[in-house]
Amino acid sequence: MAEDLTKRFGEFVAVDKVRFTVHEGEVFGFLGPNGAGKTTTMKMIQCVSPMTAGTLTVFGMAVSSHQREIKRLLGVAPQETNLDPDFTVRENLLVYSRYFDMPRTTAERIIDELLDFVQLRSKRDTVIEHLSSGMKRRLILARALINSPRLLILDEPTIGLDPQARHLIWDKIKSLQSQGITIVLTTHYLEEAARLCDRLVIMDTGRILVEGRPDELVRAYIGSEVVEAANEPEVIACLARNGASYEVFGDRVQIYTTNPREITYTLLKECKLGQLTARSATLEDVFLKLTGRKLRE
Repeated sequence: MAEDLTKRFGEFVAVDKVRFTVHEGEVFGFLGPNGAGKTTTMKMIQCVSPMTAGTLTVFGMAVSSHQREIKRLLGVAPQETNLDPDFTVRENLLVYSRYFDMPRTTAERIIDELLDFVQLRSKRDTVIEHLSSGMKRRLILARALINSPRLLILDEPTIGLDPQARHLIWDKIKSLQSQGITIVLTTHYLEEAARLCDRLVIMDTGRILVEGRPDELVRAYIGSEVVEAANEPEVIACLARNGASYEVFGDRVQIYTTNPREITYTLLKECKLGQLTARSATLEDVFLKLTGRKLRE
């Protein structure tokens, strides 16, 4: 739980008095464009970046005073692939287990179970450079589970993966949640967030813009449907006359509605348009509406 959590780097405020609560056993997401403050927030939860002000507790323990105890309860899968290239799959896990003072026989048993869980048993003696990107991400997930964590932190868990590997990781994450593990993740894949997260926050410029369930946020900020039309003066005038909710993005106009048939009929009848498209509203629509479409570096 965080209350007025703040992180400054000199005069720059990376995280600005944010408040959130993660419930045990849920999947909670931090979304936002680059530089929003989500990774900085995750690092404070991991006890690797000290907070500047506010309060932050993990399982009731303050990160400022119980770092060792908290870290023993965490499993962390970073965005970067930081496996040891000189070791095999099994050796990477065995070396990592030593950070938790695990007896070798216990570690070997857990490693075999984890390799089965992430479907890498056949690769146990393979060196890292011979693994695919998807296999490396699964191995990093297995490594994060070596200490049987209560809280699993995933930073871009499926970055760069093909659809098959991504879906496999999704299945593993939901399986871990069913075992009672609390999961906190960041992702730039909005479909992933909508599919995995029970609740999430969208951050920008160090602040939390919204918090809630993915489906509730879509209904609250967009509606159930999006109708797209060409950005033409007569379309804008027609929408204005009918009081429709819309936004202009380049050469397209997006109309947010809970009744796509009615707005489509109105546009076709009054504006005499030749082409309209309708689709279900998504979390990506919410994200872009709140944070804008300007590219962040």
